[in-house]
Amino acid sequence: MSLIVLEGLDGSGKGTQASLLFSAWQQTGCACRRISFPDYESPACEPVKMYLRGEFGKDVDSVNAYAASTFYAVDRFASFKKEWGQAYQAGEWILADRYTTSNMIYQLTKLPRDQWDEFLNWLADLEYEKMQLPKPDGVYYLDMPVEVSQKLLLQRYAGDEKKKDIHEADVAFLHHCRESALYAAARFGWRVIPCANEGEPLARAVIAGAVRKAMEQDALWPHTAKR
Repeated sequence: MSLIVLEGLDGSGKGTQASLLFSAWQQTGCACRRISFPDYESPACEPVKMYLRGEFGKDVDSVNAYAASTFYAVDRFASFKKEWGQAYQAGEWILADRYTTSNMIYQLTKLPRDQWDEFLNWLADLEYEKMQLPKPDGVYYLDMPVEVSQKLLLQRYAGDEKKKDIHEADVAFLHHCRESALYAAARFGWRVIPCANEGEPLARAVIAGAVRKAMEQDALWPHTAKR
């Protein structure tokens, strides 16, 4: 069994790359499943939705890193118990579009730099030990510069800035999140996949190829199943 995580900031193309990667997995004939977080269809996700809508405050710092992380962790716990835990234990390949790693990226930046390691230790203990969520076998961070991802987000929302949640709308916050993402990547050995060149996003196929190559190098690409 393997749990693979695709990470990246808002507008980095995670959803597109997850779809391409999952289709490639299916073509191998392996037993696989795709999951995504937050799980907006789950009742357990309600605190996350309230937070992102700004109901606890319009500023991202209105909810501290520890409280916000708990919202997301409960959503993942419910998903694991109800949706994919048995499949994972049975040996299926699981592809996650975001995971515990998102707390490391988005909540870490709310804290002073000298508290980052303390928070990361707390978070790993909460999600992997206390909640007993499985640790990912590989994390692939799609490194799309914030200036480029903002253009892609505007395209997604047809130019309507009001459709952005409190994370997407705070550009300074996203710049800090990229710093925390690269810090976490270095600490935990995530693969960083460059997704832009000279201010323009790379072609989807180019990024997909880079993700696959990295997974193959890590021996985390499913073998073709016997037919």
